[in-house]
Amino acid sequence: MTKDEFSALHTGSKPLVLFNIWDAGSAKIVAQAGARAIATGSLALAGAQGLEDGESIAFPDLLRTMRQIRAVTDLPLSVDIETGYADDLATLQGNATALLEAGVIGCNLEDQMIGSQGLRELAAQAERIEAIARAGLFVNARTDLFLGPLIRGEKPDRAELVDAALERAGVYADAGAGCLFVPGLGKPDLIARLCEAAPLPINVMRLPGMAANAELAQLGVARISYGPGPWQAAMQAVGEAARVAVA
Repeated sequence: MTKDEFSALHTGSKPLVLFNIWDAGSAKIVAQAGARAIATGSLALAGAQGLEDGESIAFPDLLRTMRQIRAVTDLPLSVDIETGYADDLATLQGNATALLEAGVIGCNLEDQMIGSQGLRELAAQAERIEAIARAGLFVNARTDLFLGPLIRGEKPDRAELVDAALERAGVYADAGAGCLFVPGLGKPDLIARLCEAAPLPINVMRLPGMAANAELAQLGVARISYGPGPWQAAMQAVGEAARVAVA
């Protein structure tokens, strides 16, 4: 599948639903369930290796996992590369090229800096998006405007954050992003406003108590990610079964 064909999955009345995976085995199961595309989540991918989130899995190991996933499914593959595993643009573009060579079609690139609650300055983030898009990857530009407050126990569903997201959406679209990812945003009216006003398709992350996928589609959402939820549920099931077994 080409980048343009993958981009086309983000249009129309049916959102692209991504039940996020963490290795080749989980990718094979999700593909067999009827998924239209396969996507990793960084927390799950690291957690499956016993590591913490935050680019703790080495980039060569990430590439190896992508090749393993590509070996079991021909579905379009998107990978969460967090901040890109690079400080400079040349290395960032090289990483994007390596992902393409491993069979990846798209990536998530976040604007929160690793180890910091701050967001990267708009112009700098735009340069990073442009470098990856120029290499040929579909860029799902993630903003942590909403996820940051959610993690800190603050209210993420705020109109002023939607305003800030719209500003970023405009800059990111001009830089070549194909979608805007807004994990942490969950209030239907704010999602609808963002979908209506943003120059990019909108990707939300499923949260507990969130509107059903059909309702999110009616709000204008183009892509729905399940984030770390599938891996966390799988690990909980393993833990519970293990406790019964060893008791």
